[in-house]
Amino acid sequence: MGIMKCTTRLLNELGIKPMVIPSQPTGLSDWHANLLPINRKKLVLFTNDQTLYSFLILLVKKPSLPEFGQLFRLGLLKSLMIEGLDDPHVGRTLSGNGAIEITKTSSRSVLGSMNDLAFQAKYMIHAMGGLANADFSEIGRELNRIPMSAIKYNIAIEELKQKLVEP
Repeated sequence: MGIMKCTTRLLNELGIKPMVIPSQPTGLSDWHANLLPINRKKLVLFTNDQTLYSFLILLVKKPSLPEFGQLFRLGLLKSLMIEGLDDPHVGRTLSGNGAIEITKTSSRSVLGSMNDLAFQAKYMIHAMGGLANADFSEIGRELNRIPMSAIKYNIAIEELKQKLVEP
């Protein structure tokens, strides 16, 4: 089971009531998600709780809960393939087995890091000439190579690779 901790803005957009799950240690299948409105379009920034590995998805329409889970898994798989981590086991480990449980956000540290990443993503989109010209794969690669204080100034892709090899 994967846990997706969504901001209030995203929960309202999706029309989903969050589940109440007892607090537990975070694993690699725990993620935070935030809605980023840019030029009347809606992007979702997904960030892994442990590694701060992140990727963006453009919402074309308002997804249902199963569609949202599928968008997340497909976006994660695409992002991992671009990084050269295309082993299906890695994708299953990160997205969890089975359904994704939707809850409220739980980590101010992750949310602060996401705010920094959102600022960087908006700048990159602007520098690429707007949403029409933006390459979300390239933006994701760049976001995962920014040193983050929450992971001791390491970069997210290296944190992810390290966590994947740990027992």
